[in-house]
Amino acid sequence: MSELITVTETAASKITALMAEEEKTSAGLRVFVQGGGCSGFQYGLMIEEGEGDASADRVFESNGVRLYVDPISLRYLTGAQVDFVDNLTGGGFTIKNPNAKSTCGCGSSFGV
Repeated sequence: MSELITVTETAASKITALMAEEEKTSAGLRVFVQGGGCSGFQYGLMIEEGEGDASADRVFESNGVRLYVDPISLRYLTGAQVDFVDNLTGGGFTIKNPNAKSTCGCGSSFGV
């Protein structure tokens, strides 16, 4: 499996812990883009149980985490990295996307 989308070690350990907590250790992470947000598109992450949509999804693996990405989202996410940051205002998952031409202050919205 090629790694067009990667997960940092920090994010991978957090994802693995969340899946273990929810007793979904064989699940993967769906990474997607949808319209909306203040910059035109926004990122989405969710636990994907099963094998996803085998006919359409691209499946990647990075730092032990299985990632499912639909073909439309893949166009916007090629080269992206899922990370987890912990700071004074709390923590959360972020996506570092080299395809984004603009982002907004919330960090979950971007434009191309």
